[in-house]
Amino acid sequence: MTNPYVDADTKTWPDLAIGLFEKLTGRGAEIAYDFENLQVHVPSRTGKDAEHAQWTLNGRVVIRTREIAAPQP
Repeated sequence: MTNPYVDADTKTWPDLAIGLFEKLTGRGAEIAYDFENLQVHVPSRTGKDAEHAQWTLNGRVVIRTREIAAPQP
């Protein structure tokens, strides 16, 4: 299955975040997540041999996007 938010050049978490932000900007999007003792194993890089750090998340993460109009000349 192809993910529309990830292209073949996406290799890092920052690349993924940038791609997602670019897809949402200007669409009035808001994504909200509520977590309670969610454990996430975050990879250090892509690939099968990546090491993982364990993060525990509690609370809310909200991602909002908005497009700022360019100043008029």
